[in-house]
Amino acid sequence: MISIIIPAHDEAAVIARSLQTLLAGAAPGELEIIAVCNGCSDNTAEVARRFAPAVRVIETDVPSKTNALNMGDAIAQSFPRIYMDADVLVPLDTVRALADRLAKGDIHAASPTPVINVTSCSPLVRAYYAIRSQLPSARQGLGGSGVYALSAAGRARFDEFPRITADDAFVRLHFSPTERTTIPSAISTVFAPRTLKDLMTIRTRIYFGNRELALHFPGNHGKRRRNQ
Repeated sequence: MISIIIPAHDEAAVIARSLQTLLAGAAPGELEIIAVCNGCSDNTAEVARRFAPAVRVIETDVPSKTNALNMGDAIAQSFPRIYMDADVLVPLDTVRALADRLAKGDIHAASPTPVINVTSCSPLVRAYYAIRSQLPSARQGLGGSGVYALSAAGRARFDEFPRITADDAFVRLHFSPTERTTIPSAISTVFAPRTLKDLMTIRTRIYFGNRELALHFPGNHGKRRRNQ
């Protein structure tokens, strides 16, 4: 069984398509999916419960992604363990590819290759992602794909997720380049922000998350920079 934890904050508009994509073709008992609806003001939990019993839904009033990840971890039963955003599309083939790669035992963290959907985006946003796709950082994994997978040994590298913004960057701190990988043939679909304003909001959040990591984990953050 593969455990998948999905923190979801006000994702009622998109979580159904994500769950449908995950479950399409899955054998009974193949996936353990836990949706942790955190601090929602919409009906995210109600939408997710429509996929029961394949999806287990838990709720918390605390609007925190990392708290939601910890709550999911507390009840998840299996490895590998996949952590994914509620608004990305991850097909079953990708889930299986991540699990198969980790099963080899030589790496402990894996991510798919993100495909950025810019269908409804402004020209400036399209241009930004066209340039970004050519950068080495776009292919480094554990960031940008909206999903990452850890083996049991990989998850043992740290205790709880700390109260930080960039959970994927935090996880990446714990693995050298030879211990993590991006799988070219496995993809996740990430929906780009539609407007330049929305893009700037996201980029500001990323910059804040990196500064937060540097402040709270200065030694590890320096190691991450050397490993990039």
